[in-house]
Amino acid sequence: MKGVQGRTHTGRLRLMLGFWLLVLLALVARAVDLHVLQQEFLAEQGRERNLRVEPLAAHRGVIRDRQGKPLAVSTPVTSLWADPRAVLEAPEQWARLRNHPVFDRDELASAVRGREDREFVYLERHLPPDEADKVLEHNVPGIHALTEYRRYYPAGEVASHVVGMTNIDEQGQEGVELAFNDILKGEPGRKKVVRDLHGRVIRDLEVMEPADPGTDLNLSIDLRIQYLAYRELLSAVQEHQAASGSAVVLDATTGEVLAMANHPSYNPNQRARQKPAARRNRAATDLFEPGSTIKPLTVAAALQNNLVTPRTTIDTSPGHIRVGGKTIRDHRNYGRLEVSDVLTKSSNVGATRLALRMDEHRLPRFFGRFGLGEDTGLDFPGESQGVLPWRTQWRDIEQATLSYGYGLSMTVLQLARAYAVLAHEGKRIPLTLRKREAAPEGQQVLDPDVANQMVTMLRSVVSREGTARRAMVAGYEVAGKTGTVHKVTDNGYADDRYIALFAGMAPAEDPRYVTVVLVDDPRGEDYFGGLVAAPAFARIMEGVLRTLEVAPRDPAGTWAGGDEKGGAT
Repeated sequence: MKGVQGRTHTGRLRLMLGFWLLVLLALVARAVDLHVLQQEFLAEQGRERNLRVEPLAAHRGVIRDRQGKPLAVSTPVTSLWADPRAVLEAPEQWARLRNHPVFDRDELASAVRGREDREFVYLERHLPPDEADKVLEHNVPGIHALTEYRRYYPAGEVASHVVGMTNIDEQGQEGVELAFNDILKGEPGRKKVVRDLHGRVIRDLEVMEPADPGTDLNLSIDLRIQYLAYRELLSAVQEHQAASGSAVVLDATTGEVLAMANHPSYNPNQRARQKPAARRNRAATDLFEPGSTIKPLTVAAALQNNLVTPRTTIDTSPGHIRVGGKTIRDHRNYGRLEVSDVLTKSSNVGATRLALRMDEHRLPRFFGRFGLGEDTGLDFPGESQGVLPWRTQWRDIEQATLSYGYGLSMTVLQLARAYAVLAHEGKRIPLTLRKREAAPEGQQVLDPDVANQMVTMLRSVVSREGTARRAMVAGYEVAGKTGTVHKVTDNGYADDRYIALFAGMAPAEDPRYVTVVLVDDPRGEDYFGGLVAAPAFARIMEGVLRTLEVAPRDPAGTWAGGDEKGGAT
Protein backbone atom coordinates (compact mmCIF):
# COMPACT_ATOMS: atom_id res chain seq x y z
CA MET A 1 0.00 0.00 0.00
CA LYS A 2 2.79 2.32 0.94
CA GLY A 3 4.56 1.39 -2.27
CA VAL A 4 1.56 2.36 -4.34
CA GLN A 5 1.25 5.75 -2.59
CA GLY A 6 4.98 6.45 -3.08
CA ARG A 7 4.74 5.72 -6.79
CA THR A 8 1.68 8.03 -7.04
CA HIS A 9 3.46 10.87 -5.23
CA THR A 10 6.51 10.46 -7.43
CA GLY A 11 4.33 10.58 -10.58
CA ARG A 12 2.62 13.78 -9.49
CA LEU A 13 5.98 15.35 -8.72
CA ARG A 14 7.28 14.40 -12.15
CA LEU A 15 4.10 15.73 -13.71
CA MET A 16 4.48 19.11 -11.94
CA LEU A 17 8.15 19.30 -12.81
CA GLY A 18 7.29 18.52 -16.42
CA PHE A 19 4.61 21.19 -16.46
CA TRP A 20 6.88 23.87 -15.07
CA LEU A 21 9.66 22.75 -17.38
CA LEU A 22 7.29 23.23 -20.32
CA VAL A 23 6.33 26.69 -18.99
CA LEU A 24 9.98 27.59 -18.67
CA LEU A 25 10.71 26.35 -22.17
CA ALA A 26 7.76 28.38 -23.47
CA LEU A 27 9.03 31.50 -21.75
CA VAL A 28 12.52 30.94 -23.10
CA ALA A 29 11.12 30.37 -26.55
CA ARG A 30 9.02 33.56 -26.30
CA ALA A 31 12.01 35.53 -25.11
CA VAL A 32 14.07 34.24 -28.00
CA ASP A 33 11.22 35.09 -30.34
CA LEU A 34 10.86 38.65 -29.00
CA HIS A 35 14.52 39.52 -28.63
CA VAL A 36 15.88 37.72 -31.64
CA LEU A 37 13.27 36.77 -34.18
CA GLN A 38 10.92 39.80 -33.74
CA GLN A 39 13.43 42.41 -32.62
CA GLU A 40 13.09 44.56 -35.74
CA PHE A 41 9.26 44.34 -35.60
CA LEU A 42 9.16 45.51 -31.97
CA ALA A 43 11.65 48.28 -32.61
CA GLU A 44 9.48 49.52 -35.45
CA GLN A 45 6.44 49.47 -33.16
CA GLY A 46 8.34 51.52 -30.60
CA ARG A 47 9.37 54.04 -33.20
CA GLU A 48 5.79 54.40 -34.40
CA ARG A 49 4.67 55.24 -30.88
CA ASN A 50 7.47 57.69 -30.06
CA LEU A 51 8.78 59.07 -33.36
CA ARG A 52 7.02 62.03 -34.96
CA VAL A 53 7.59 64.11 -38.06
CA GLU A 54 7.06 67.79 -37.31
CA PRO A 55 7.14 70.93 -39.46
CA LEU A 56 10.28 73.05 -39.30
CA ALA A 57 9.27 76.70 -39.37
CA ALA A 58 10.88 78.96 -42.00
CA HIS A 59 12.07 82.44 -41.08
CA ARG A 60 10.35 85.18 -43.11
CA GLY A 61 12.69 87.72 -44.71
CA VAL A 62 13.47 90.94 -42.84
CA ILE A 63 12.22 94.22 -44.34
CA ARG A 64 14.68 97.10 -43.87
CA ASP A 65 14.79 100.76 -44.85
CA ARG A 66 17.51 102.12 -47.13
CA GLN A 67 19.83 102.61 -44.15
CA GLY A 68 19.40 99.03 -42.97
CA LYS A 69 17.03 99.81 -40.10
CA PRO A 70 14.48 97.01 -39.54
CA LEU A 71 10.88 97.71 -40.51
CA ALA A 72 9.58 94.14 -40.15
CA VAL A 73 11.21 91.21 -38.34
CA SER A 74 10.09 87.74 -37.31
CA THR A 75 10.59 86.59 -33.71
CA PRO A 76 10.23 82.99 -32.46
CA VAL A 77 7.10 82.23 -30.46
CA THR A 78 5.45 79.08 -29.11
CA SER A 79 2.04 77.80 -30.13
CA LEU A 80 0.17 75.22 -28.05
CA TRP A 81 -1.73 72.43 -29.76
CA ALA A 82 -3.54 69.28 -28.66
CA ASP A 83 -4.43 65.79 -29.82
CA PRO A 84 -8.13 65.77 -28.80
CA ARG A 85 -8.27 61.98 -28.39
CA ALA A 86 -5.30 61.92 -26.03
CA VAL A 87 -6.69 64.82 -24.01
CA LEU A 88 -10.16 63.29 -23.71
CA GLU A 89 -8.70 59.99 -22.46
CA ALA A 90 -7.46 61.71 -19.29
CA PRO A 91 -10.09 64.27 -18.22
CA GLU A 92 -9.02 63.91 -14.60
CA GLN A 93 -5.73 65.58 -15.56
CA TRP A 94 -7.49 68.76 -16.67
CA ALA A 95 -7.75 69.93 -13.06
CA ARG A 96 -4.08 70.89 -13.26
CA LEU A 97 -5.12 73.84 -15.43
CA ARG A 98 -7.90 75.11 -13.16
CA ASN A 99 -7.95 78.94 -13.28
CA HIS A 100 -4.65 78.94 -15.15
CA PRO A 101 -3.74 82.53 -16.23
CA VAL A 102 -2.53 81.47 -19.70
CA PHE A 103 -4.87 78.62 -20.67
CA ASP A 104 -7.36 77.10 -18.25
CA ARG A 105 -9.29 73.83 -18.23
CA ASP A 106 -12.54 75.36 -19.50
CA GLU A 107 -10.78 76.62 -22.61
CA LEU A 108 -9.21 73.18 -23.05
CA ALA A 109 -12.56 71.44 -22.78
CA SER A 110 -14.10 73.82 -25.33
CA ALA A 111 -11.21 73.26 -27.74
CA VAL A 112 -11.22 69.43 -27.78
CA ARG A 113 -14.79 68.31 -27.19
CA GLY A 114 -16.55 67.26 -30.34
CA ARG A 115 -13.25 67.00 -32.23
CA GLU A 116 -12.30 63.44 -31.41
CA ASP A 117 -11.86 62.69 -35.10
CA ARG A 118 -9.00 65.18 -35.38
CA GLU A 119 -5.35 64.71 -34.44
CA PHE A 120 -4.36 68.38 -34.29
CA VAL A 121 -6.14 71.38 -32.77
CA TYR A 122 -4.55 74.74 -31.97
CA LEU A 123 -5.07 75.85 -28.38
CA GLU A 124 -3.12 79.14 -28.26
CA ARG A 125 -1.09 80.77 -31.03
CA HIS A 126 2.05 82.85 -30.73
CA LEU A 127 2.68 82.80 -27.00
CA PRO A 128 5.95 84.02 -25.49
CA PRO A 129 7.98 80.87 -24.73
CA ASP A 130 7.93 81.48 -20.96
CA GLU A 131 4.12 81.66 -20.94
CA ALA A 132 3.84 78.45 -22.99
CA ASP A 133 6.16 76.71 -20.51
CA LYS A 134 3.76 77.58 -17.68
CA VAL A 135 1.15 75.41 -19.40
CA LEU A 136 3.48 72.62 -20.48
CA GLU A 137 4.96 72.18 -17.00
CA HIS A 138 1.64 70.70 -15.80
CA ASN A 139 2.18 67.71 -18.15
CA VAL A 140 -1.43 67.40 -19.22
CA PRO A 141 -1.59 64.45 -21.65
CA GLY A 142 -2.19 65.43 -25.27
CA ILE A 143 -0.99 69.06 -25.02
CA HIS A 144 2.10 69.85 -27.09
CA ALA A 145 4.14 72.85 -28.24
CA LEU A 146 5.18 74.06 -31.68
CA THR A 147 7.75 76.74 -32.52
CA GLU A 148 6.48 79.37 -34.97
CA TYR A 149 7.33 82.97 -35.87
CA ARG A 150 5.46 86.19 -35.27
CA ARG A 151 5.94 89.39 -37.28
CA TYR A 152 6.96 92.51 -35.39
CA TYR A 153 7.01 96.06 -36.78
CA PRO A 154 9.42 98.41 -34.96
CA ALA A 155 8.11 101.59 -36.64
CA GLY A 156 4.48 100.79 -35.77
CA GLU A 157 1.91 103.15 -37.26
CA VAL A 158 4.55 105.45 -38.78
CA ALA A 159 5.38 103.08 -41.65
CA SER A 160 2.40 100.73 -41.56
CA HIS A 161 0.88 101.81 -44.87
CA VAL A 162 4.12 101.14 -46.70
CA VAL A 163 5.27 97.99 -44.92
CA GLY A 164 1.80 96.51 -44.38
CA MET A 165 1.39 93.40 -42.25
CA THR A 166 0.98 89.62 -42.29
CA ASN A 167 -1.74 87.40 -40.87
CA ILE A 168 -1.17 85.00 -37.98
CA ASP A 169 0.34 82.48 -40.42
CA GLU A 170 2.88 85.06 -41.65
CA GLN A 171 1.29 85.48 -45.05
CA GLY A 172 1.32 89.04 -46.41
CA GLN A 173 -2.00 90.89 -46.17
CA GLU A 174 -1.18 94.54 -46.81
CA GLY A 175 1.52 96.78 -48.29
CA VAL A 176 5.01 95.52 -49.07
CA GLU A 177 4.31 92.37 -47.07
CA LEU A 178 1.65 91.47 -49.65
CA ALA A 179 3.31 92.92 -52.75
CA PHE A 180 6.55 91.00 -52.16
CA ASN A 181 5.11 88.01 -50.31
CA ASP A 182 6.67 85.50 -52.71
CA ILE A 183 10.12 86.94 -52.02
CA LEU A 184 9.74 87.36 -48.26
CA LYS A 185 8.07 84.09 -47.36
CA GLY A 186 10.16 81.02 -46.64
CA GLU A 187 9.44 77.37 -47.34
CA PRO A 188 8.94 75.26 -44.17
CA GLY A 189 10.90 72.05 -43.73
CA ARG A 190 10.36 68.80 -41.80
CA LYS A 191 12.21 67.12 -38.97
CA LYS A 192 11.99 63.79 -37.14
CA VAL A 193 11.73 63.95 -33.32
CA VAL A 194 11.27 61.62 -30.35
CA ARG A 195 8.50 62.36 -27.87
CA ASP A 196 8.11 60.98 -24.36
CA LEU A 197 4.91 59.54 -22.87
CA HIS A 198 3.65 63.07 -22.21
CA GLY A 199 4.13 64.05 -25.84
CA ARG A 200 7.08 66.34 -25.14
CA VAL A 201 9.95 66.45 -27.62
CA ILE A 202 12.97 64.95 -25.90
CA ARG A 203 15.27 64.64 -28.89
CA ASP A 204 15.62 65.87 -32.46
CA LEU A 205 16.70 62.93 -34.59
CA GLU A 206 17.23 64.38 -38.04
CA VAL A 207 16.21 67.13 -40.41
CA MET A 208 14.36 65.44 -43.22
CA GLU A 209 13.91 68.61 -45.26
CA PRO A 210 15.62 71.86 -44.19
CA ALA A 211 13.54 75.04 -43.97
CA ASP A 212 14.30 77.59 -46.66
CA PRO A 213 14.24 81.10 -45.12
CA GLY A 214 12.71 84.04 -46.99
CA THR A 215 14.77 86.73 -48.73
CA ASP A 216 15.47 90.01 -46.95
CA LEU A 217 14.18 93.16 -48.63
CA ASN A 218 15.79 96.61 -48.61
CA LEU A 219 13.27 99.36 -49.30
CA SER A 220 13.84 102.81 -50.76
CA ILE A 221 12.11 104.27 -47.70
CA ASP A 222 14.31 106.33 -45.38
CA LEU A 223 12.89 105.80 -41.90
CA ARG A 224 14.16 109.21 -40.75
CA ILE A 225 12.19 110.94 -43.49
CA GLN A 226 9.22 108.63 -42.98
CA TYR A 227 9.02 109.65 -39.31
CA LEU A 228 9.31 113.30 -40.29
CA ALA A 229 6.59 113.11 -42.95
CA TYR A 230 4.22 111.25 -40.64
CA ARG A 231 4.78 113.67 -37.76
CA GLU A 232 4.17 116.81 -39.81
CA LEU A 233 1.20 115.30 -41.63
CA LEU A 234 -0.40 114.30 -38.33
CA SER A 235 0.19 117.80 -36.98
CA ALA A 236 -1.47 119.40 -40.02
CA VAL A 237 -4.49 117.08 -39.91
CA GLN A 238 -5.04 117.74 -36.21
CA GLU A 239 -4.41 121.49 -36.41
CA HIS A 240 -6.95 121.95 -39.20
CA GLN A 241 -9.45 119.36 -37.93
CA ALA A 242 -9.22 117.48 -41.21
CA ALA A 243 -10.65 114.07 -42.06
CA SER A 244 -7.38 112.64 -43.35
CA GLY A 245 -4.10 113.44 -45.04
CA SER A 246 -1.31 111.99 -47.18
CA ALA A 247 2.29 112.91 -47.94
CA VAL A 248 4.80 111.45 -50.41
CA VAL A 249 8.51 112.21 -50.79
CA LEU A 250 10.35 111.12 -53.96
CA ASP A 251 13.91 111.22 -55.18
CA ALA A 252 13.26 112.56 -58.69
CA THR A 253 16.67 111.40 -59.93
CA THR A 254 16.33 107.73 -58.98
CA GLY A 255 12.56 107.34 -58.79
CA GLU A 256 12.82 106.03 -55.22
CA VAL A 257 9.98 106.60 -52.78
CA LEU A 258 11.68 108.00 -49.67
CA ALA A 259 8.51 108.37 -47.61
CA MET A 260 4.79 107.66 -47.96
CA ALA A 261 2.66 108.61 -44.95
CA ASN A 262 -1.06 108.70 -44.23
CA HIS A 263 -3.37 109.63 -41.41
CA PRO A 264 -5.46 107.94 -40.04
CA SER A 265 -2.96 105.15 -39.58
CA TYR A 266 -2.87 101.86 -37.68
CA ASN A 267 -0.43 99.85 -35.60
CA PRO A 268 0.23 96.47 -37.25
CA ASN A 269 1.44 95.09 -33.91
CA GLN A 270 -2.07 95.49 -32.45
CA ARG A 271 -4.43 93.67 -34.79
CA ALA A 272 -7.40 93.68 -32.42
CA ARG A 273 -7.56 97.49 -32.39
CA GLN A 274 -7.40 98.06 -36.13
CA LYS A 275 -10.13 99.67 -38.18
CA PRO A 276 -10.34 98.52 -41.81
CA ALA A 277 -10.56 102.09 -43.13
CA ALA A 278 -7.35 103.03 -41.34
CA ARG A 279 -5.42 100.33 -43.21
CA ARG A 280 -6.01 102.00 -46.58
CA ASN A 281 -2.89 103.54 -48.11
CA ARG A 282 -4.63 106.71 -49.23
CA ALA A 283 -1.54 108.05 -51.00
CA ALA A 284 -1.74 105.17 -53.48
CA THR A 285 -5.45 104.31 -53.52
CA ASP A 286 -7.56 107.46 -53.00
CA LEU A 287 -8.40 109.58 -56.02
CA PHE A 288 -8.90 113.34 -56.04
CA GLU A 289 -9.10 116.13 -58.60
CA PRO A 290 -5.76 117.98 -58.55
CA GLY A 291 -7.09 121.48 -59.01
CA SER A 292 -4.46 124.20 -59.48
CA THR A 293 -1.56 121.78 -58.93
CA ILE A 294 -2.13 120.67 -62.55
CA LYS A 295 -1.66 124.18 -63.98
CA PRO A 296 2.15 123.77 -64.36
CA LEU A 297 1.47 120.90 -66.78
CA THR A 298 -0.98 123.08 -68.72
CA VAL A 299 1.64 125.82 -69.04
CA ALA A 300 4.30 123.24 -69.95
CA ALA A 301 2.05 121.92 -72.75
CA ALA A 302 1.71 125.43 -74.20
CA LEU A 303 5.48 125.98 -74.03
CA GLN A 304 6.28 122.55 -75.48
CA ASN A 305 4.03 123.26 -78.46
CA ASN A 306 5.59 126.71 -79.01
CA LEU A 307 2.27 128.47 -78.46
CA VAL A 308 3.72 130.87 -75.87
CA THR A 309 6.90 131.82 -74.05
CA PRO A 310 7.25 132.57 -70.32
CA ARG A 311 6.97 136.31 -71.17
CA THR A 312 3.87 136.02 -73.38
CA THR A 313 1.04 138.20 -72.05
CA ILE A 314 -2.36 136.68 -71.25
CA ASP A 315 -5.36 138.97 -70.70
CA THR A 316 -7.38 137.68 -67.71
CA SER A 317 -9.61 140.73 -67.41
CA PRO A 318 -12.15 141.22 -65.93
CA GLY A 319 -11.28 138.29 -63.68
CA HIS A 320 -13.72 135.85 -65.25
CA ILE A 321 -14.46 134.22 -68.60
CA ARG A 322 -17.58 132.65 -70.12
CA VAL A 323 -17.01 129.22 -71.71
CA GLY A 324 -19.81 126.99 -72.97
CA GLY A 325 -22.43 128.68 -70.86
CA LYS A 326 -20.29 128.43 -67.69
CA THR A 327 -18.43 131.22 -65.93
CA ILE A 328 -14.84 130.55 -64.83
CA ARG A 329 -13.52 132.95 -62.21
CA ASP A 330 -10.26 134.00 -60.63
CA HIS A 331 -9.86 135.00 -57.01
CA ARG A 332 -9.81 138.59 -58.28
CA ASN A 333 -9.15 140.51 -61.50
CA TYR A 334 -5.44 140.12 -62.26
CA GLY A 335 -5.61 141.97 -65.59
CA ARG A 336 -2.82 141.23 -68.06
CA LEU A 337 -0.46 138.51 -66.85
CA GLU A 338 2.69 137.03 -68.28
CA VAL A 339 2.54 133.24 -68.62
CA SER A 340 4.80 132.82 -65.60
CA ASP A 341 2.39 134.98 -63.57
CA VAL A 342 -0.49 132.67 -64.47
CA LEU A 343 1.19 130.24 -62.09
CA THR A 344 2.28 132.86 -59.56
CA LYS A 345 -1.29 134.13 -59.19
CA SER A 346 -2.87 130.74 -59.94
CA SER A 347 -5.19 132.19 -62.55
CA ASN A 348 -8.00 129.92 -63.73
CA VAL A 349 -8.77 132.37 -66.53
CA GLY A 350 -5.16 132.34 -67.70
CA ALA A 351 -5.00 128.52 -67.71
CA THR A 352 -8.28 128.40 -69.61
CA ARG A 353 -7.04 130.77 -72.32
CA LEU A 354 -3.89 128.65 -72.73
CA ALA A 355 -5.92 125.45 -73.07
CA LEU A 356 -8.24 126.94 -75.67
CA ARG A 357 -5.24 127.83 -77.85
CA MET A 358 -4.42 124.13 -78.23
CA ASP A 359 -5.90 121.41 -80.38
CA GLU A 360 -8.64 119.68 -78.38
CA HIS A 361 -6.67 116.42 -77.95
CA ARG A 362 -3.28 117.97 -77.26
CA LEU A 363 -3.67 118.69 -73.55
CA PRO A 364 -5.00 115.27 -72.43
CA ARG A 365 -2.35 113.53 -74.53
CA PHE A 366 0.31 115.70 -72.95
CA PHE A 367 -0.95 114.85 -69.45
CA GLY A 368 -0.75 111.17 -70.37
CA ARG A 369 3.00 111.52 -71.04
CA PHE A 370 3.44 112.38 -67.34
CA GLY A 371 1.80 109.10 -66.33
CA LEU A 372 -1.63 110.46 -65.47
CA GLY A 373 -4.29 107.81 -65.89
CA GLU A 374 -1.75 105.03 -65.27
CA ASP A 375 -0.55 103.32 -62.12
CA THR A 376 3.00 104.13 -61.08
CA GLY A 377 4.39 100.64 -61.64
CA LEU A 378 5.06 100.04 -57.96
CA ASP A 379 2.78 96.97 -58.02
CA PHE A 380 1.43 98.24 -54.73
CA PRO A 381 -1.73 96.41 -53.58
CA GLY A 382 -4.86 98.39 -54.34
CA GLU A 383 -3.07 101.19 -56.21
CA SER A 384 -5.44 103.26 -58.34
CA GLN A 385 -4.76 104.19 -61.94
CA GLY A 386 -6.59 107.46 -61.74
CA VAL A 387 -8.88 108.83 -64.44
CA LEU A 388 -7.66 110.76 -67.48
CA PRO A 389 -10.66 111.09 -69.79
CA TRP A 390 -10.36 110.35 -73.46
CA ARG A 391 -12.98 111.68 -75.83
CA THR A 392 -13.31 111.75 -79.60
CA GLN A 393 -14.56 115.33 -79.26
CA TRP A 394 -13.86 117.77 -76.45
CA ARG A 395 -16.14 120.63 -75.66
CA ASP A 396 -14.50 123.95 -74.84
CA ILE A 397 -15.69 123.81 -71.23
CA GLU A 398 -14.15 120.34 -70.83
CA GLN A 399 -10.81 121.60 -72.11
CA ALA A 400 -11.05 124.60 -69.80
CA THR A 401 -11.80 122.67 -66.61
CA LEU A 402 -9.09 120.13 -67.46
CA SER A 403 -6.55 122.97 -67.63
CA TYR A 404 -7.02 123.90 -63.99
CA GLY A 405 -7.47 120.42 -62.59
CA TYR A 406 -11.12 119.40 -62.74
CA GLY A 407 -12.52 116.51 -64.76
CA LEU A 408 -9.57 114.19 -64.11
CA SER A 409 -8.44 112.38 -60.99
CA MET A 410 -5.22 110.97 -59.58
CA THR A 411 -3.46 109.81 -56.44
CA VAL A 412 -0.90 111.69 -54.37
CA LEU A 413 1.70 109.26 -55.68
CA GLN A 414 0.81 110.06 -59.31
CA LEU A 415 0.93 113.81 -58.69
CA ALA A 416 4.38 113.43 -57.11
CA ARG A 417 5.56 111.44 -60.14
CA ALA A 418 4.33 114.17 -62.51
CA TYR A 419 6.27 116.84 -60.58
CA ALA A 420 9.31 114.57 -60.58
CA VAL A 421 9.32 114.84 -64.39
CA LEU A 422 9.62 118.62 -64.11
CA ALA A 423 12.32 118.28 -61.46
CA HIS A 424 14.38 115.80 -63.51
CA GLU A 425 14.66 117.90 -66.68
CA GLY A 426 11.68 116.31 -68.38
CA LYS A 427 12.63 112.66 -67.78
CA ARG A 428 10.03 110.22 -66.52
CA ILE A 429 11.68 107.71 -64.16
CA PRO A 430 9.93 104.50 -63.08
CA LEU A 431 9.07 104.67 -59.38
CA THR A 432 10.22 102.01 -56.96
CA LEU A 433 9.84 101.01 -53.32
CA ARG A 434 13.10 99.06 -53.42
CA LYS A 435 16.48 100.66 -52.92
CA ARG A 436 18.28 101.37 -56.18
CA GLU A 437 22.04 101.32 -56.53
CA ALA A 438 21.93 103.37 -59.74
CA ALA A 439 19.43 105.69 -61.39
CA PRO A 440 17.62 104.27 -64.45
CA GLU A 441 17.85 106.05 -67.78
CA GLY A 442 14.19 107.06 -67.87
CA GLN A 443 12.09 108.38 -70.75
CA GLN A 444 12.34 111.94 -72.06
CA VAL A 445 8.72 113.18 -72.17
CA LEU A 446 9.36 116.93 -71.96
CA ASP A 447 11.99 119.14 -73.52
CA PRO A 448 14.71 119.82 -70.89
CA ASP A 449 14.61 123.57 -71.57
CA VAL A 450 10.85 123.61 -70.99
CA ALA A 451 11.26 121.64 -67.75
CA ASN A 452 13.87 124.13 -66.52
CA GLN A 453 11.62 127.05 -67.45
CA MET A 454 8.80 125.47 -65.47
CA VAL A 455 10.99 125.11 -62.37
CA THR A 456 11.96 128.78 -62.68
CA MET A 457 8.32 129.82 -62.92
CA LEU A 458 7.34 127.62 -59.96
CA ARG A 459 10.00 129.33 -57.85
CA SER A 460 7.98 132.53 -58.20
CA VAL A 461 4.95 130.77 -56.68
CA VAL A 462 6.93 130.21 -53.47
CA SER A 463 7.61 133.90 -52.93
CA ARG A 464 6.00 136.99 -51.39
CA GLU A 465 4.07 137.53 -54.61
CA GLY A 466 2.90 133.94 -54.98
CA THR A 467 0.23 131.80 -53.37
CA ALA A 468 2.74 129.61 -51.50
CA ARG A 469 4.90 131.93 -49.43
CA ARG A 470 4.31 129.59 -46.48
CA ALA A 471 6.04 126.81 -48.38
CA MET A 472 9.36 128.68 -48.19
CA VAL A 473 12.18 126.78 -46.49
CA ALA A 474 14.83 128.66 -44.53
CA GLY A 475 18.14 128.66 -46.39
CA TYR A 476 16.85 126.91 -49.52
CA GLU A 477 15.12 127.81 -52.79
CA VAL A 478 11.84 125.96 -53.31
CA ALA A 479 9.59 125.57 -56.36
CA GLY A 480 6.02 124.37 -56.22
CA LYS A 481 2.30 124.95 -56.60
CA THR A 482 -0.70 125.17 -54.31
CA GLY A 483 -4.13 123.71 -54.91
CA THR A 484 -7.51 124.18 -53.24
CA VAL A 485 -10.13 121.82 -54.65
CA HIS A 486 -13.85 121.69 -54.00
CA LYS A 487 -14.83 118.22 -52.80
CA VAL A 488 -17.39 116.19 -54.70
CA THR A 489 -20.44 115.11 -52.69
CA ASP A 490 -23.68 113.35 -53.59
CA ASN A 491 -25.09 116.74 -54.58
CA GLY A 492 -22.14 117.80 -56.75
CA TYR A 493 -19.29 120.12 -55.78
CA ALA A 494 -19.62 121.35 -52.21
CA ASP A 495 -19.21 125.07 -51.56
CA ASP A 496 -17.74 124.59 -48.09
CA ARG A 497 -15.68 121.40 -48.27
CA TYR A 498 -12.19 121.30 -49.76
CA ILE A 499 -8.99 119.40 -50.38
CA ALA A 500 -5.85 121.43 -49.63
CA LEU A 501 -2.78 120.56 -51.71
CA PHE A 502 0.82 121.51 -52.21
CA ALA A 503 3.28 119.91 -54.63
CA GLY A 504 6.86 121.10 -54.80
CA MET A 505 10.55 120.39 -55.19
CA ALA A 506 13.90 121.48 -53.78
CA PRO A 507 16.58 122.69 -53.96
CA ALA A 508 15.11 124.72 -56.82
CA GLU A 509 18.47 125.53 -58.44
CA ASP A 510 19.07 121.79 -58.94
CA PRO A 511 15.82 120.06 -57.94
CA ARG A 512 16.03 116.49 -56.72
CA TYR A 513 13.48 115.92 -53.97
CA VAL A 514 9.75 116.16 -54.64
CA THR A 515 7.13 116.31 -51.89
CA VAL A 516 3.34 116.36 -52.19
CA VAL A 517 1.06 117.05 -49.21
CA LEU A 518 -2.72 116.56 -49.26
CA VAL A 519 -5.03 117.50 -46.39
CA ASP A 520 -8.57 116.26 -46.92
CA ASP A 521 -11.56 118.27 -45.72
CA PRO A 522 -9.97 120.79 -43.31
CA ARG A 523 -12.74 122.10 -41.06
CA GLY A 524 -10.84 124.79 -39.20
CA GLU A 525 -10.60 128.49 -40.00
CA ASP A 526 -8.23 127.94 -42.96
CA TYR A 527 -8.73 125.66 -45.92
CA PHE A 528 -6.59 127.05 -48.76
CA GLY A 529 -3.68 124.91 -49.96
CA GLY A 530 -1.30 127.81 -49.30
CA LEU A 531 -2.38 127.95 -45.65
CA VAL A 532 -2.96 124.29 -44.82
CA ALA A 533 -0.75 122.08 -46.99
CA ALA A 534 2.11 124.48 -47.80
CA PRO A 535 3.36 124.88 -44.19
CA ALA A 536 3.40 121.09 -43.74
CA PHE A 537 5.35 120.80 -47.00
CA ALA A 538 7.88 123.37 -45.76
CA ARG A 539 8.52 121.48 -42.52
CA ILE A 540 8.84 118.15 -44.31
CA MET A 541 11.10 119.49 -47.06
CA GLU A 542 13.32 121.31 -44.58
CA GLY A 543 13.79 118.04 -42.70
CA VAL A 544 14.49 116.14 -45.94
CA LEU A 545 17.18 118.58 -47.07
CA ARG A 546 18.91 118.73 -43.71
CA THR A 547 18.65 114.96 -43.11
CA LEU A 548 20.18 114.24 -46.51
CA GLU A 549 22.83 116.90 -45.90
CA VAL A 550 21.97 119.16 -48.82
CA ALA A 551 23.99 122.34 -48.30
CA PRO A 552 21.79 125.45 -47.90
CA ARG A 553 22.15 128.18 -50.49
CA ASP A 554 21.64 130.82 -47.80
CA PRO A 555 23.50 129.67 -44.65
CA ALA A 556 21.83 132.44 -42.65
CA GLY A 557 18.56 130.66 -43.32
CA THR A 558 16.30 133.73 -43.46
CA TRP A 559 12.67 133.07 -44.27
CA ALA A 560 10.45 135.68 -45.84
CA GLY A 561 7.15 133.97 -45.15
CA GLY A 562 6.18 135.96 -42.08
CA ASP A 563 2.60 135.62 -40.90
CA GLU A 564 0.99 136.73 -44.13
CA LYS A 565 -1.66 134.48 -45.60
CA GLY A 566 -1.15 132.81 -48.95
CA GLY A 567 -3.41 133.19 -51.93
CA ALA A 568 -6.70 131.54 -52.63
CA THR A 569 -5.44 128.50 -54.50
